[in-house]
Amino acid sequence: MQILVRKLLQRATPFKQGIGRCTYSTNKVHDIGQPTPATHPQLLKEGEITPGITTEEYISRRKRLLELLPEKSLAIIAAAPVKMMTDVVPYTFRQDADYLYITGCQQPSGVAVLGHECGLCMFMPEATRHDVIWQGEVAGVDAALETFKAEKAHPLSKLRDILPGMIRGSSKLFHNMQTATPIYTELDDFQRAALTGKVKDLSNFTHELRWIKSPAELKLMKEAASIVCQGLLQTMLHSKMYPHEGMLAAKIEYESKMRGAQRMAFNPVVGGGSNGSVIHYSRNDQKIKNGDLVLMDVGCELHGYASDLTRTWPICGSFSAVHEDLYNLVLETNKESMKICRPGVSLRQIHNFSVEMLCKGFKEIGILKGSGSNSYHQLNPTSIGHYLGMDVHDSSNISYDRLLKPGVVITIEPGVYIPSIFDGPDRYRGIGIRIEDEVLITETGYEVLTGSMPKEVKHIESLLNNYSRGIGMEAQNNLEAASS
Repeated sequence: MQILVRKLLQRATPFKQGIGRCTYSTNKVHDIGQPTPATHPQLLKEGEITPGITTEEYISRRKRLLELLPEKSLAIIAAAPVKMMTDVVPYTFRQDADYLYITGCQQPSGVAVLGHECGLCMFMPEATRHDVIWQGEVAGVDAALETFKAEKAHPLSKLRDILPGMIRGSSKLFHNMQTATPIYTELDDFQRAALTGKVKDLSNFTHELRWIKSPAELKLMKEAASIVCQGLLQTMLHSKMYPHEGMLAAKIEYESKMRGAQRMAFNPVVGGGSNGSVIHYSRNDQKIKNGDLVLMDVGCELHGYASDLTRTWPICGSFSAVHEDLYNLVLETNKESMKICRPGVSLRQIHNFSVEMLCKGFKEIGILKGSGSNSYHQLNPTSIGHYLGMDVHDSSNISYDRLLKPGVVITIEPGVYIPSIFDGPDRYRGIGIRIEDEVLITETGYEVLTGSMPKEVKHIESLLNNYSRGIGMEAQNNLEAASS
């Protein structure tokens, strides 16, 4: 017994010495309600307002927006409001992308005004003692000036006194209409400007700026893509043991957040069997039958930037002949569509190419008889892809006919969605398959940001079966060891 106690004391010695060396800092670090280099050095470097994005980049964004705005015009950009789930329980807050893009402020209820004369003027909410006790610190006027580098800042309560004069002195008003708040839209001067046609949607300008990503933005998007690839791979490997849509949705969210994501970019689509043919399926409440495919469309957000990825695989570990025929058609369309991604080609042109390829394949397989577009759209009513960035469907005001440029990120996501009531061969009914990747347009062509996630039939089957076999052998060994 004495020997055991001596050993325990010896093991404790380094810990004791470590305590003796501890020091305590007397410097108080001020919390402004969101991470800063001082409060979260593990997330932000000095000179960054949000992780990965510097003060200089935010200032450059404001300058470029001012260059697009007409002389003497004013841009009013509202932060997203808090939305309540019940009387005292809010939904998880997500900032309006335009407000975040221009200010770097991740908190609700503020209003930013950008003009040629005033620069960036921020109206900041004022936290009461009650607010701080229940919800924590919030950024105020000081943070607007010191952290977000606004030229001017006022309490939000002063907006009704100050903004009307700014509106009267402007030739045109632009605002983010989707997030507009009554605190300024109900002002008499704003309403008079709206009646005379002086008020326009700001997103036509901000989406233009956000369409082409900076090197710093691309770094964050690559990290977000890497996180969702790793998370979905882990989810795929565990799907044999947990063949439930809800469990797989929980697994991908867990794996993404454990790797640093703040939230999912959208509610994961986990469609087993015929649920996979529902394009934006969201119930995730069904057990997946052995022999069925599962379609998972997932994405996460990392410091304001989204990822978007879809894979489809057999829950049992092996594709049936019917599933494999359709899957290989979608896979080849995915790969061939990527090959034409480059500057000077439009998303519409890539889409048209994919439609031709899928139509040809559907006819060869025997599930598409007619030649009209209506027959095809019953099998795939979606576009080949969309722009990706701060929002999942980013820069939605930019036409799909626009010629792509280096720095634009798109998705390539061909699919087939055969309803259970489809007038075709029984063996194909209720099948949903989509293979989606993120693609960055580069100077010379493209880069696949989600290329680390397997999608070849042989790779998927090998991963699923070898992993499950390994887990089974480990479980058997543990059982034998326990019984002995």
